[in-house]
Amino acid sequence: MDTIRIGVIGFGTVGAGVVETLLKNASLMAQRTGVNLVLTKIADLDTTSDRGITLPPGLLDSDAMALIHSPEVDVVVELVGGTTIARKFVSEALKLGKPVVTANKALLAFCGEELFRLAREHNTEIYFEASVGGGIPCIKALREGLVANHVEAMYGILNGTCNYILSRMENEKADFSLVLEAAQKAGYAEANPSTDVDGYDTANKAAILASLVYGKWFTLDDVSVQGIREVTLTDIEYAAQLGYRIKLLATIRKTGDKIQLCVRPALVSRESLLGNVSSVFNALWVKGDIVGATMYYGRGAGRAATASAVVADLVDLALNRQRNCPRRVTPFPVYDQSLQLATKDEIQSRFYVRCQVKNRAGVLARLAGVFAGHGISIASVSQHEQDARKDTVPMLLLTEKASQSAMDGALNEIRQDSDMTQPPVCFAVEELEN
Repeated sequence: MDTIRIGVIGFGTVGAGVVETLLKNASLMAQRTGVNLVLTKIADLDTTSDRGITLPPGLLDSDAMALIHSPEVDVVVELVGGTTIARKFVSEALKLGKPVVTANKALLAFCGEELFRLAREHNTEIYFEASVGGGIPCIKALREGLVANHVEAMYGILNGTCNYILSRMENEKADFSLVLEAAQKAGYAEANPSTDVDGYDTANKAAILASLVYGKWFTLDDVSVQGIREVTLTDIEYAAQLGYRIKLLATIRKTGDKIQLCVRPALVSRESLLGNVSSVFNALWVKGDIVGATMYYGRGAGRAATASAVVADLVDLALNRQRNCPRRVTPFPVYDQSLQLATKDEIQSRFYVRCQVKNRAGVLARLAGVFAGHGISIASVSQHEQDARKDTVPMLLLTEKASQSAMDGALNEIRQDSDMTQPPVCFAVEELEN
């Protein structure tokens, strides 16, 4: 039976999950695959904290470079995160011709093109299933399961922290700040939650997905990003009354030779599959030109889910090598390099707009005129009857499809209206098939 010797760099939450899985289920995987996955070394700066795992003597030390260069390590698992020291570790392993398995979405979105080029030059590989969607095998599904399809669109709920916060805001009628604090206490949000709640974690994943399916490298800088700090309980409740939920949505859509690539809060139907993804769960909705709509759902982060994806990559790698077919599937094939990012004039969607206005005659007509002046048609307007006697009232508008630039222009003009008592709130509305 063939043996693959594994070195793990990073013995934190995910690293401990990978180590535990390899130690616990090595014989099961050997029975299923005919390959022994043997953990030979672990490196972490912290060699004393209790991770709840009993390790064989001498397995753990603090020298990651020694692990990478060790003749007892065939494959390097990078789980330290970030884009600095992790980049150094991954580059060094690739230069030695050693394959790398990583869960590091920021690293791949930041310098993936460089690292995959390095892997090609040294005839080795990078496996990255755990970088998007945690335990959901969405990378394998896109790369292999949907290989016969042109991907027309993808919509993803790809950050469990944000989805947990938005779900609790809706279910408990609580404001963002209170739910964020509770999420931090429960361990679902970091002490500094910016990467999650400001959308950058989701944007890194969106860049990886777009690069994978369209064969042109995209980075974080290519993604239009808006987080969830501006989502209020008021808008969650109004969206519900209109039949929608607000989700932090990664939108990746191809129209002609243009790619829309954005992360933003968006209204999705409460009846849709994505609209029913709640709490810390993730999902990726994919439409192919042959298969139609498909969706992949599960836990998007955490020790066990991410470890499951990392070990699945190790098994894939081991089987490829056992059968002497490394680089069996090209991870990022080159397609049409003429693809360009869509401009705001080319991005079309429906919009939800909430205006808080003085309760006087003529306001609605004036707002409608502003939208019409920017080429935006209003699909519906609603106002609660119980608000009719108040000095200021909310006015909710759903538009027909319009460009982002037209909406930006209309909102800028509306902000100047003397009857507006608060800045208008606007979110995209995405209509998805089930």
